[in-house]
Amino acid sequence: MAGIKALISLSFGGAVGLMFLMLGCALPVYNKYWPLFVLFFYILSPLPYCISRRVVDDTDSASNACKELAIFLTTGIVVSAFGLPVIFARAEVIAWGACALVLTGNGIIFATILGFFLVFGSNDDFSWQQW
Repeated sequence: MAGIKALISLSFGGAVGLMFLMLGCALPVYNKYWPLFVLFFYILSPLPYCISRRVVDDTDSASNACKELAIFLTTGIVVSAFGLPVIFARAEVIAWGACALVLTGNGIIFATILGFFLVFGSNDDFSWQQW
């Protein structure tokens, strides 16, 4: 039952984050869809960690280079997702209000992605092969 509650709360978080992103794009005051490019960062952010989990054997307790590289690449992707709307706002492509809405959506979406890996990534019986 705890898995169902976690899944529902994660889907609610994703929906709220995407709502903020869409509000930053589609409100009549802003009406520019350039911030939708952060969707690529949402898709790319979990990939390095998922690939490193498939490659690395977690039997050793010490940290390894593959896992640290994956965390580094994920951090770069997340920072880029927060930087892109700021760059757009500084270049006056989008308004600062739209930038604030997109940054709020980014925070919620990345917290949801982190929550997914914390809830579903640590179980021994959970396997990525069933996907």
